[in-house]
Amino acid sequence: MRFQEHFEEYRIVVFGGLNCEDVYFDGQVESEKRINLVYDDVKRHYHVINNLTGAMARRYVCKGCNKGCRRGVMHKCGETCSDCKSVLPCTFAEERVPCESCNRHFRSCSCFEKHKTNKLEGKTFCEKVRNCPVCNMCVARKSRMFQTVLPEL
Repeated sequence: MRFQEHFEEYRIVVFGGLNCEDVYFDGQVESEKRINLVYDDVKRHYHVINNLTGAMARRYVCKGCNKGCRRGVMHKCGETCSDCKSVLPCTFAEERVPCESCNRHFRSCSCFEKHKTNKLEGKTFCEKVRNCPVCNMCVARKSRMFQTVLPEL
């Protein structure tokens, strides 16, 4: 696509309809900047998609592989960093950087910083996901802490 050659700092993705799997063109440029378009066969015109999740009627659409899913925190693909969920996987440093808040370790200092700023549903990934200190499994945090009320004896 000629637009991709001209806008080389953007990743241009053209959908054939409002379905995540209906990708006509994906520029596959290594950039976090994207232009999402939908092609109208009848009018032979491209329309800009301002809100990809809204247009696709999905809670989460991966910016790496264009697949939709219910929970972005748990989505895994080869185009995103498994630690901070950035579109391009972060490079590994010599030592992993620990986070005391979520009990997870990150690939580098920049990966650590991204997990504090990348958001899903209004919360950072540090607020959404943590490692269990007992079993060391990655679990999604609940939005509220429930208190157990003991009955009076």
